[in-house]
Amino acid sequence: MIQQKLRHLLPEEELDAHAALALLCGSAAALVVWKWLHKRQIQKKIEEAQRTRDEGVKKMAKAVQQFREQVPSVQRDATLSLPLLELTARLREGSLSPRTVLYTYLEKALEVTQQTNCLRHLIPECEEQLQEIEQQKEKGLLYGIPISLKDHISHKGHLSTCGLVQYLSTPVQEDSVLVKVLKRQGAIPFAITNVPQSLFSYDCSNPIFGQTLNPFNHQKSPGGSSGGEGALIAGGGSILGIGSDIGGSIRLPSSFCGLCGLKPTAQRLSLAGATGPINGILAVVCALGPMARDVDSLALCMKALLCQEMFQLDPTVPPIPFNEETYSSSAPLRIGYYETDGYCLLPPCMRRAVQETRGALQAAGHQLVPFSPPRIHYVMTELFLKTFFADGGCAWLDLFTGNIVDPSLKSLVKSCKIPRVVKKLLAVILKPLFPRLAEYLRALSGMRSVKEMWNHHHQIEAYRAEFIALWRELQLDVVLCPVLGPAFTRGYPGKLLTAISSTMLYNVLNFPAGVVPVSRVTEADEEELKLYRGCCGDAWDWMLKQAVSGAVGLPVAVQCVALPWREELCLRFMKEVETLTREKRVA
Repeated sequence: MIQQKLRHLLPEEELDAHAALALLCGSAAALVVWKWLHKRQIQKKIEEAQRTRDEGVKKMAKAVQQFREQVPSVQRDATLSLPLLELTARLREGSLSPRTVLYTYLEKALEVTQQTNCLRHLIPECEEQLQEIEQQKEKGLLYGIPISLKDHISHKGHLSTCGLVQYLSTPVQEDSVLVKVLKRQGAIPFAITNVPQSLFSYDCSNPIFGQTLNPFNHQKSPGGSSGGEGALIAGGGSILGIGSDIGGSIRLPSSFCGLCGLKPTAQRLSLAGATGPINGILAVVCALGPMARDVDSLALCMKALLCQEMFQLDPTVPPIPFNEETYSSSAPLRIGYYETDGYCLLPPCMRRAVQETRGALQAAGHQLVPFSPPRIHYVMTELFLKTFFADGGCAWLDLFTGNIVDPSLKSLVKSCKIPRVVKKLLAVILKPLFPRLAEYLRALSGMRSVKEMWNHHHQIEAYRAEFIALWRELQLDVVLCPVLGPAFTRGYPGKLLTAISSTMLYNVLNFPAGVVPVSRVTEADEEELKLYRGCCGDAWDWMLKQAVSGAVGLPVAVQCVALPWREELCLRFMKEVETLTREKRVA
């Protein structure tokens, strides 16, 4: 047994000596030796990964310095301030070169990661790709645009770590479909961004590459799991990034960092080559989507990706090109709205954001209709949490076997490790006093049979049908609703998994949903927060209040939702919100 464990950890030439030592020392001492050796091996892998990252940073910093010496007249701030649409126009007409833009963003990204630790790795092959696109006659929609990628979106020759030590050994052999399409459209992937360990957190910390900070306040989280993307783009080090979302992982960093982010219908963009630590969960599906500083950038990215190249590379993606007519429409909308979902009462500033946005939309001639999403307690526990903890959390816990658990995940790990029968017993005891906590523990107990899982899948289908029927009864085009925010103080996201009810709903439904910043936290918001009591009077309400305090000046956002496959309508609605709230957002 000991020898088998050692075989996975040590080179062949060291194995016999260590195995002999284990036999001599006896089983108890051998276990101590094995644990020590295992810990040493993990530390060596972490140090090697950090060394590789540092060497890559130094190499690219040197390349940037050489460029600055060769072209000292570059107006860096002017280039960085250009919106994506204007930057693409300048690149296509030749008044800006792809070389200038790439090295300008590389330089800025290096500065941002020094402050926030948002980069997992720079992509040195970007220099080779730069040379290739400079020779191309055909210019794609994203010609010359540097683009950043979330850690688990595969780029050939680089790791997809998911923040886990066991994924540090094998670089991926092929670009993901989205990366292939981005390159075909002229984009230059130049950076891979940091993520939380196992991707299962809306903080952004892992034991290998450390904690990523919010660029506006280093005491705050950038959100997750696309937190590195959020920090890099918000800090100005990238103009366009690709994240992923299975419970809010694009929308939460967008909310925390003041960005625009779109979670499409899951199958609208190819998932091929986007690896995860736990694959095969089909009841609630991950979606890849863009993050940027404005809505037009998201629309351009979607237009570039929804092309024949993607449909040919991945025939499982419906061949639905971008509908420019829908995005450009100015027809009045019938908009459903709500300020709270009844499960997690968000802070005053987030409810204010919905109220003010509703008023601006109404004044602009749109029709606003009260809308109440049904049974969110049921959706959160019975549909969402049970999907991911169907086995009681065993598959997820296996990711940490013999591994270091990041502090941001320790609370959830401890909850999952509670024996199933104890979880059930605690749920019964706690239900009268703390019903949300009781439901949470019951959901973490998982399912006991295939029949129960089949029934669970059916319940999700039935809920989608119920939700769509209500939507159609009210004749809605889109829905305006809150999103979790403002940015949490670091450490709190790991203790408040269920606070993501505002975003997880649209993962269960598989509706396109986007986030738009509309305002900032004011002193008045902070004063009103002192009166916040939440909705259940439990420990989670108290923690949420603590998590969002001290946020004056940080971004405040709203969420915009459309029916499945209507990404263009969702983006059109987001654009309307962005236009009507521009003054408050920049104030």
